[in-house]
Amino acid sequence: MKEIRFSDHAQLKMEVLASHEISIDRNFVIETVRSPDLLETGEVDKLIAQKRLNENLVLRVVYREFNAFILIVTLYPGRRSRYEKD
Repeated sequence: MKEIRFSDHAQLKMEVLASHEISIDRNFVIETVRSPDLLETGEVDKLIAQKRLNENLVLRVVYREFNAFILIVTLYPGRRSRYEKD
């Protein structure tokens, strides 16, 4: 299993979210990448993994996969109504 690394930006984003009372556990981010509810392709070799956070929100994790490791570029919560299609 590939090592998962967090970019400086992703770590900062987790701190900013925590300051707004949205705590995202590192293990949940890793679980989102390893076992997403939804996986989309993004721009320029980026993937977006999505997992439900709660009744109203999903966590979206943007990452790049390299031969030796996975780099989490950024992450953000989003409304389920925007990202989940029934």
